Amino acid sequence: MHFIVKVFPEIIIKSAPVRKRFMRQLRENLRVLLKPIDNRIKVQSDWEKLEIVAPDVGDSIIAQASEVLAHTPGIANFYLIQAYPVGDLDDIFQKVLPHWKEALAGKTFCVRARRHGNHAFTSTQIEQYVGGGLLHNSDAKGVDLHKPDIIVPLEVKWDRLFVIAKRTQGLGGYPLGAQDAVLSLISGGFDSTVSTYLCIKRGLRAHYCFFNLGGRAHEIGVKEVAYYLWNKYGSSHRVKFVTVPFEDVVREILEKVENPYMGVILKRMMLRAAEVVAESLELPALVTGESVAQVSSQTLVNLNVIDRAIDMIVLRPLATMDKGEIIDISRKIGTETFAAQMPEYCGVISVNPTTKAKMYKVEHEESRFDMAVLERAIADRRAQNIDEIVNELDADLSVPVVGEVSDSQILIDIRHPDEEEANPLALDGITILKIPFYGLNNKFPTLEQDAQYYLYCQKGVMSQLHAANLKDAGYLNVGVYRPEPKSACAIA
Repeated sequence: MHFIVKVFPEIIIKSAPVRKRFMRQLRENLRVLLKPIDNRIKVQSDWEKLEIVAPDVGDSIIAQASEVLAHTPGIANFYLIQAYPVGDLDDIFQKVLPHWKEALAGKTFCVRARRHGNHAFTSTQIEQYVGGGLLHNSDAKGVDLHKPDIIVPLEVKWDRLFVIAKRTQGLGGYPLGAQDAVLSLISGGFDSTVSTYLCIKRGLRAHYCFFNLGGRAHEIGVKEVAYYLWNKYGSSHRVKFVTVPFEDVVREILEKVENPYMGVILKRMMLRAAEVVAESLELPALVTGESVAQVSSQTLVNLNVIDRAIDMIVLRPLATMDKGEIIDISRKIGTETFAAQMPEYCGVISVNPTTKAKMYKVEHEESRFDMAVLERAIADRRAQNIDEIVNELDADLSVPVVGEVSDSQILIDIRHPDEEEANPLALDGITILKIPFYGLNNKFPTLEQDAQYYLYCQKGVMSQLHAANLKDAGYLNVGVYRPEPKSACAIA
């Protein structure tokens, strides 16, 4: 296995010390992420690129490594390199053709070859021979040496020929850990998940803060989507998930605050609590999913009033985005299905909310609020490492975890179809159903309920959260299949 990784262009134009630091951070991130796949994988870097190499690994390892590279911030794109023994010019052409034939259809192209060592041909002769062969054996539009649609790069290095087998687009952005960490206020909906993702993509290590307004199903759902975001895009760094119980705060607002100001004051209370949480974790900024004028509390006037509750900076990555744009990103990153099925707990709904809150009026309304209620909520917060959230499930929602199943039991693979395809699960004599996590809640009630089911995912976290959620809904015939040891979820 051999990948060439090109970094985000903004990294290349940084000053030499910053560029070196970013490259080092990306290299270390990839080492952490790729080591659990196969400890033979090596990550090497130079001034402008990284190389991922491992000897004699199978297609499954290559697919898993490619999945990691595609979802790691800091990577512009990467190439899977296929190595062959070097033959004559026709042999080189025959090895290049299968990799590029379809990609050249309807496009102009040119061949660029690099050569190291002593051979019976020059780099120019390679380009001419292979270029002519590709032109006549594909549906390419033509050869353009100056501004081609596609460049076909080749490298002959002594007795080896290196051909690009596949090019994959990366996330872009900065390596995670290259910037300061932040605290993301997450509710599990479209906005907060997308804003969190955009921060991770920019290299900001995002911790999670959830305000529980009164629902266990909601808390489990938010933990699930937070774990998904971390595991998919940020698992090179351990982060915290903090739950703040806000039921009493909501009750106090409903009893003491004038109706039009309820929403604004709830947001101010959340920021106050979040600031304390962030300071306890030594984080310099908060992140929210607010977009200007999307709802009444998000007018510029109201956002100004809300922000004045605290001194800490509040980042709003979605500030000028339309809802459609936000949903499109949610769909692209895989959180749309979470958000669409997330339980809603709108604890404070104003009948006639103000869009132009007055500071003196806000202060008057808050003067009737017992701040001791907020202080108790902050004091009662619970913080967990996000890769250990299943350890905190209440005993009454514990589910059986097994390392083996019998032929009378049924496994349900709840992984995303892309993940399942890259690393399929196969057990002799065992019935395996493929039901992605986002369809499980709707599909499970239609299954034969006399059977015993065990859910499976790669690390056992998503499966245990879903199993606990199903048990909470009254289904007692569900457990978790986890052949790996329990510590497999943790980061060394």
